[in-house]
Amino acid sequence: MLPWKRVLRPLAALLLTAAVAVVPAATAQAESAPSHGWNDYSCKPSVAHPRPVVLVHGTFGNSVDNWLALAPYLEVRGYCVFSLDYGQLPGVPLFNGLGPIDKSAGQLQVFVDKVLAATGAAKADLVGHSQGGMMPRYYLKFLGGAAKVNALVGIAPDNHGTTLSGLTNLLPYFPGAEDLLKATTPGLADQIAGSDFLTKLNAGGDTVAGVHYTVIATRYDEVATPYRSQFLSGPDVDNVLLQDLCGLDLSEHVAIGLFDRIAFHEVANALDPAHAKATTCASAFS
Repeated sequence: MLPWKRVLRPLAALLLTAAVAVVPAATAQAESAPSHGWNDYSCKPSVAHPRPVVLVHGTFGNSVDNWLALAPYLEVRGYCVFSLDYGQLPGVPLFNGLGPIDKSAGQLQVFVDKVLAATGAAKADLVGHSQGGMMPRYYLKFLGGAAKVNALVGIAPDNHGTTLSGLTNLLPYFPGAEDLLKATTPGLADQIAGSDFLTKLNAGGDTVAGVHYTVIATRYDEVATPYRSQFLSGPDVDNVLLQDLCGLDLSEHVAIGLFDRIAFHEVANALDPAHAKATTCASAFS
């Protein structure tokens, strides 16, 4: 017979994952909710949270669907929250993040300027999922974003590209496949490990001075692989593995960004490190 501990562990993990998915974001700290909401340009940052938060969706995502859980989670904690659409392709609705990533970074640049002008803040904080956690690094490094951004929080960001669990290694066996990918969906091609875009992005170091970097990864990531390639090197970097905070968390690439409240708790810590609270399995219910 299996020991009770070995039987209960997967059961506990399953229950925790269910809890992460269903606990509504609006249940926490409702008394501190801001007077204005998500993408409301009349929202003014508070003394407690003086910087607006810009949410940057991932590949195939958009400014709404990617943030149906995290945006309210941050709003109810007193943040002015904004999100943008970027990387659109002609004739492709809803599924964004497919255009050239350097051009997407230019769209982020324009959006951040718009948010700062509306809120009167000197700097913003950026939180991105997948490509949305990596693409802002181009804005910070090459488009002057470091002067306008305090922190970048990447949730499962493909900072050094991805092998898609080894699938990209098959491209050389299909003549013309990579060229077709570059021509039709350049945003996907840019994310392949070893791409020209990523070589330029990471040359000379992963980070730029003056910006606080946080990476939140999951060992069960099946998209941004290998998962440790998400981590950054350099000063003022905090690399976090979700399972080091809660070994029972089974979230993979999509879940960690869409509804994992344990990851969200760590995002909140990164945005306000002076008032950070330990992230544990119980954070799923906070």
